[in-house]
Amino acid sequence: MDFISSKLQNYVEAHSEDEPDLLQKLTKETWQKVLQPRMLSGHYQGRLLSLISKLVRPNSILEIGTYTGYSALSLAEGLSEKGKIHTIDRNEELYDLQRKYFDLSGYGNRIFQYTGDARKIIPEIDAEFDLVFIDADKISYPRYFELIINKLKPGGLILSDNVLWSGKVVEELNPRDKDTKALLEYNLLLKNDPRIETLLLPIRDGFTISRKQ
Repeated sequence: MDFISSKLQNYVEAHSEDEPDLLQKLTKETWQKVLQPRMLSGHYQGRLLSLISKLVRPNSILEIGTYTGYSALSLAEGLSEKGKIHTIDRNEELYDLQRKYFDLSGYGNRIFQYTGDARKIIPEIDAEFDLVFIDADKISYPRYFELIINKLKPGGLILSDNVLWSGKVVEELNPRDKDTKALLEYNLLLKNDPRIETLLLPIRDGFTISRKQ
């Protein structure tokens, strides 16, 4: 969901950095071959991820929710010279498509793919992170935070996608809506945890930047 008109969104994108050719090709192939292509980060958010990563110059990135690899490739643009990305997705059918574009990008040997339940995989990754991007199953967001906060370096960033959830976070909660309930809990967690400072941005479906103190 976007919170501004399509006309204004087009203006915003037209006056932001251009989308790299490789990511344009990945977008096209995702729309042609993969279910739920709207899950792509897309041009504007991809450029935001790229710019944040370039400002941080991370040695180690964790991504929870690879999908077809667009956001991982955007984040890779800011890696330090020896930086690495660890990216996790539960859908094994997307592995080969992800790897195809990772290798085409030139970052392939620095992007490590994991397939399965991120809640089990994260504790097994022997690394501390400068940057974490969460864009996976919403019901697990609070649990992901618990798993990563002690693996995040001081000054490190947590980027969280879909935190406004099509505006459902300000509507009356349906007791059966576990995703919205989890996001309400997560947003409060980010606001109130003294270990981080947080800014929630109304970009696309809601995007939070949290910095560890």
